[in-house]
Amino acid sequence: MYCRYIKPILDKLLALILLIVFSPIFLIVSLLIYFKMGRPILFTQDRPGKDGKIFKIYKFRTMTNETDENGELLPDEQRLKGIGKTIRKLSLDELPQLINVIRGDMSFIGPRPLLVEYLPLYNKEQARRHEVTPGITGWAQVNGRNAISWEDKFKYDVWYVDNCSFLVDMKIIWLTILKVLKQEGISSEQHATMEKFKGSR
Repeated sequence: MYCRYIKPILDKLLALILLIVFSPIFLIVSLLIYFKMGRPILFTQDRPGKDGKIFKIYKFRTMTNETDENGELLPDEQRLKGIGKTIRKLSLDELPQLINVIRGDMSFIGPRPLLVEYLPLYNKEQARRHEVTPGITGWAQVNGRNAISWEDKFKYDVWYVDNCSFLVDMKIIWLTILKVLKQEGISSEQHATMEKFKGSR
């Protein structure tokens, strides 16, 4: 009842309020990105949502467009620096996803929407993460975010699918605030973000 009917309404109302409240921050971050890294200001990408339906996710751009001598983009860890690194550490890059929440593509709480190319790589259990609307933050994010293995991350995602409730969401929101303040789990041990998922053995 809560997850199917009440939660979507609360999500959209809260996202609209926060979009208005945080509009000065939106403007400041947009200007910083424009003057420090240039355009585009927003990073957009196709992601799978509930039931695997594809939507376009919005985030503030945090990486430069620097390339090597062959014109290929440099590795993430070399392009994530300066103001972009600060924006990522403070999780300000996630703010434009409020637009996704208002559109109904995303929720505040749920499994993170990953790359479309991962869809055929999930096993049957892992694919259950798409039974609910993806979120800005989730159970996996407060239990390690990018610092845990893909298998553990998917286990946390499926746990949330089976245990979605108002109290669980409130707990995740509180733990997310603590994680952001402590800046924990932003990177994996070897990469600036998270190594690509290549399927489970």
